Amino acid sequence: MKIIIDDKIPYIKGALESFAEVIYLPGNKTTPEVVKDADAIITRTRTVCNEQLLAGSNVKFIATATIGYDHIDTEYCKASGIEWTNAPGCNSKSVEQYIASALMTLAEKKNFLLTEKTIGIVGVGNVGSKVAHLCEILGMKVLLNDPPRSRAEGPKGFVELEELLEKADIITLHVPLNMEGSDKTFHLGDDSFFARAKKQPVIINSCRGEVTDTCAIKSALQKGQISGIVIDCWENEPDLDRELLAMADLATPHIAGYSKDGKANGTSMSVRALSKFFKLGIDRWKCTGIELPESTEIIIDGTGKTVQQILAEAVFATYDIREDDRRLRASVETFEKQRGDYPVRREFPTFNIFCNTNHIKAIHKLEQLGFKL
Repeated sequence: MKIIIDDKIPYIKGALESFAEVIYLPGNKTTPEVVKDADAIITRTRTVCNEQLLAGSNVKFIATATIGYDHIDTEYCKASGIEWTNAPGCNSKSVEQYIASALMTLAEKKNFLLTEKTIGIVGVGNVGSKVAHLCEILGMKVLLNDPPRSRAEGPKGFVELEELLEKADIITLHVPLNMEGSDKTFHLGDDSFFARAKKQPVIINSCRGEVTDTCAIKSALQKGQISGIVIDCWENEPDLDRELLAMADLATPHIAGYSKDGKANGTSMSVRALSKFFKLGIDRWKCTGIELPESTEIIIDGTGKTVQQILAEAVFATYDIREDDRRLRASVETFEKQRGDYPVRREFPTFNIFCNTNHIKAIHKLEQLGFKL
């Protein structure tokens, strides 16, 4: 058996060598010639798995170590008898951490209390549901919009998009990229979407670049229809729109889900799926050797600080989105390198907090976020 693996997938080396010939390649080096006699591919979003790549090959199984799978031509795979799998929810906690850091930064920059804001979450799957829980912990009013879930589960707990656009101070997008159909999300954020937003909300896009129309975002910012943008996912990556970059409150190079924990989850899920398909017997395989930050201890002096200030200090100690923003603005041309060489980021449960505060509410919220105290 022969397996082609994207060489940027972490913690996978050594997992499959005893079962197959394994070839590690950059995503852009995965060509039809290379995959012709391969039985399986484990990849990321930069490898487009379509007829052009797969026609005439021996590939029977594709695993992408990512939540998104719009780089896989699922219809072609189905017609060709190729099984495929993604890694749903693998980096949902990482995106939750990213949103937490973004919200704390926006609150500090624009001088508002999160407890006084309403956030609209569009797309309430693995990621959106984690973000909703985060925002509830932070004391925000949360509006949920998810048409597929609303149809399947009933409308209770969900709102129509019109109500969300009317009431939300912040709108965060967590939908898959659907190019057509009743749940089309391609350019969901278009001129009409922003014109219908009543409270000049801040928009956060950490799902897919094509979910928002770049020209429409810029126009909405110029017209004052929205008051800001936090953007992690861009149209035409890595050739992002420089004008939009300059207009953004926070701009990052598609790394919201790039915690080491999230990457390890994606790798583990892919190896297990491949094992089940080929009956290799390592269905419970798990990544090891996940790097730690220099310190996993956070010391907070809570004297005279508000609950929001204490929470912000804890969140920033694990991940400060402003560092990613600075790196991207300083070197836009290295977008892909910044993703490939991303520094160690671990999620909240990795950290122990020592906090001298009488704010029982703050302590409880830190525990709810997953910190050890």
